[in-house]
Amino acid sequence: MRLGIAALGLATPIGIGKAAVSANLFAGTRDGLAHRMAIYPDREIHVGRVTAELPPSFAPYRSRNNSLMLLALTEIAAEIDAARMRYGADRIAVILGTSTAGIAEGEAAFAIRLRKDAWPKDFDYRQQELGSLAEFVAADLQIAGPAYTIATACSSSAKVFASARRLIMAGLCDAAIVGGADTICGTTTNGFASLDALSRGLCQPFSRNRDGINIGEGAAAFLLTREPADIALLGFGESSDAHHLSAPDPTGAGAEAAMAAALRDAGLSPADIAYVNLHGTGTPLNDAMEAIAVHRLFGAGMPCSSTKAMTGHMLGAAGACEAAFLCLALHPAHGGGRLPPHLWDGAVDPAMPPLNLVRPGMQPVPAGRRAMLSSSFAFGGSNMALVLGYGDT
Repeated sequence: MRLGIAALGLATPIGIGKAAVSANLFAGTRDGLAHRMAIYPDREIHVGRVTAELPPSFAPYRSRNNSLMLLALTEIAAEIDAARMRYGADRIAVILGTSTAGIAEGEAAFAIRLRKDAWPKDFDYRQQELGSLAEFVAADLQIAGPAYTIATACSSSAKVFASARRLIMAGLCDAAIVGGADTICGTTTNGFASLDALSRGLCQPFSRNRDGINIGEGAAAFLLTREPADIALLGFGESSDAHHLSAPDPTGAGAEAAMAAALRDAGLSPADIAYVNLHGTGTPLNDAMEAIAVHRLFGAGMPCSSTKAMTGHMLGAAGACEAAFLCLALHPAHGGGRLPPHLWDGAVDPAMPPLNLVRPGMQPVPAGRRAMLSSSFAFGGSNMALVLGYGDT
């Protein structure tokens, strides 16, 4: 079953809204990683920060994470209102992904407690709950259908598409609001620092000089329906290799299994795919295994890039935001036949299979190919691949 993407809203470090994001995405910019954040007294890191003013979220769900999601939803408010009128509030689901929720608010509250020996009066534990995101959105939009949050680390907001299709196929709803949001917090940055997974400068995906990730934040919101649309969810594939808590299977078997399953689900072959949005974190192990998996499945000629060099790794929001980048690339009004470039230092790693990394200003969408694939690979081997394409593919 193919689901039409009826609407899309975005809030990222490279822009707010489809038009602004498109302009920066296809031009190729690292301005989204200009913000610096201190994690130790003697160290600063580059992070992808959303600098726009955020709409307020309400208690007990008040958090930057929920407000960032609200900003993305603002762009598709009219389409959501129309869907509520058409289907009824109880026939729309809300399935969103996150990994941070309101942890930043919890950190700030705990700091006050240490100083004053009392919790701030406006702190509510529910701000930190992972389920807060979907509960808040459902309440704010007055949606009464199934509402829940998926938290599988970096694949969280990619998995929401699969959940939405299953709910619609089961007859539990007629439409779904899906997507995800994640925001920068100390728990995340210091956690990745403890794993020695943060880059000392700007991340360099697939470079022999790669040394880790830049953390980013962002949000994306989609309205999915049974109705045909210009761009559709054609297929998805999931796998769980459970190789290690934080390290990927070095053979790339789990990653390849997810991508191959997505192609089968879409009824397509690798030759039908115009572009692959790589997970491409910039860590030594992830990039090495992904290069193996992509090369084995698609060969050396497939145009591909990691957009994390522009936005940073948006963690639980990465899957949805990078699926949104596919939509922009597919849409003539936004991508204009262009692909997101791969920004890096150009230092090829001879230990990895070669990939056709999109150069700035080069490589338009291959003629005759009407679908694209995006991958998300998470801690614990939770792998997800999405295939999006034209609705008449």
